[in-house]
Amino acid sequence: MTTSDNATVLVTGGAGYIGSHVVLALRDQGRAVVVLDDLSTGRRSALPDGVPLVEGDVGDKALLADTFARHGIGTVMHFAGSIVVPDSVERPLAYYRNNTVKSHALVEACVEAGIGRFIFSSTAAVYGMPERLPIDEQTPTKPINPYGSSKLMTEWMLRDTAAAHDLRYVALRYFNVAGADPQGRSGQVSKVATHLIKIAAQTVTGQRAELQIFGDDYDTPDGTCVRDYIHVSDLADAHVAALRHLEAGGASEVMNCGYGRGYSVREVLAMVERVTGKPLPMRIGPRRAGDPPALVAGVERIGRTLDWTPRHADLETIVASALSWEERLVR
Repeated sequence: MTTSDNATVLVTGGAGYIGSHVVLALRDQGRAVVVLDDLSTGRRSALPDGVPLVEGDVGDKALLADTFARHGIGTVMHFAGSIVVPDSVERPLAYYRNNTVKSHALVEACVEAGIGRFIFSSTAAVYGMPERLPIDEQTPTKPINPYGSSKLMTEWMLRDTAAAHDLRYVALRYFNVAGADPQGRSGQVSKVATHLIKIAAQTVTGQRAELQIFGDDYDTPDGTCVRDYIHVSDLADAHVAALRHLEAGGASEVMNCGYGRGYSVREVLAMVERVTGKPLPMRIGPRRAGDPPALVAGVERIGRTLDWTPRHADLETIVASALSWEERLVR
């Protein structure tokens, strides 16, 4: 089977936070999309009408082969996996099974079916504790937790598979993803929230009594950790741009996804207070093990390689969209 530029895109984990926004971006471009999701963390309601859902395990090769053939899949975008860093430290084997072993089954099924385009949801956690900023793609990969290691192993798998088979891929290393679809069609729904802006939104809406800042004695301008936040809809657009790159015959690539601008925890929380006009209850707690002082993306490669222009690249927009979504959830 050969892939055509009009072939259907399979989105694994497409009922989850980032995956559902990518489904929306693909549909907005008139693309045919099928979602594969076991709904362990995703939601059927996150999918727009008319998008077929195959409910099942991304490691089920028989199901994959049937899905590829039944829907005429030409590209796979792979989001399914486990993503909570502390959880990965407590349950490393579960992360290697879910993120690496099942990715192996998916990549192997693609090779067997002749699917030659693959876009992978990777992470800045592959860099570990980088010594210099900004972090470009040449920065040594030294993950410090099983989550980052499991993602890096899948990148290596794709690299080696592409060298041996007719498969080209783009691995996108996300920095801190936040916000929600500007039209209110999807957003982050977490049983246990771990991301700062989501937690702040839960605090604003009364779901939490207060917010804890994990350490204020880092070597940063205000003592709190600095991160590069990217709006989830801009990240989704980057995946569509990666698809266009591969469809045009572009080479396999590994690219950072961020804006190249960092905000401290205090700056983010100050923006939440500015958007809401209310003080945010918070307290200072101890540092969390393994938190680097600052993570800021080097973004020259993605700007040079993909036809991608962020549309929501300011902190106020990210925060406002996250708060709007959270208010919808608690109504």
